[in-house]
Amino acid sequence: MEEKLSFIEGAEQPLAMHPKKFALWLFIVSVVMVFAGMTSAFIVRQGEGNWLEFDLPNVFWYTSGIIILSSISLHLAYLAAKKDNLNNIKLGLLATVILGLAFLVGQWFSWEALVAEDVYFVGNPAGSFMYVFTGLHAIHLISGVIFLIIVLISALRNKIHSQNLAQLEMCVTYWHFLGGLWLYLFMFLLLNH
Repeated sequence: MEEKLSFIEGAEQPLAMHPKKFALWLFIVSVVMVFAGMTSAFIVRQGEGNWLEFDLPNVFWYTSGIIILSSISLHLAYLAAKKDNLNNIKLGLLATVILGLAFLVGQWFSWEALVAEDVYFVGNPAGSFMYVFTGLHAIHLISGVIFLIIVLISALRNKIHSQNLAQLEMCVTYWHFLGGLWLYLFMFLLLNH
């Protein structure tokens, strides 16, 4: 009987993950699949011809810098939470919210730049893909900003600290994913345009 108990005690424990974190990762994987499918469709459709050539809006460079800065400010907020520096958590989250909103404003300006080049949602697949890529990413980024605001409210109530990091960790994961997704899309468009 003792051998059986020692065998059970020595058994490896299954990996445990917070159910909400698991759901977040499933969502992230589904978003990756959507954008992978769309970028594949872009390449296939571009090869068929009848493709409008136009310059990418310069504002994409600025929005890329903004999204990188927002990831840095959110990471600093996370580091502050691990050290129970409540003021820096709030400042980092607030800075990230502001930078996220600035990114969205920049995306609006990119659409205005496309219209100025006579690139519209309809009329040519190249323009359609551009609006779908940026629009779908913007929708996900809006959800990220809402998540950031929810976490900021929790931080303002002093509920985010070293002993309560799950909500912030999920927000950090999602936000870094959105930043990485944007950088992927931007590099993809630079290389395939």
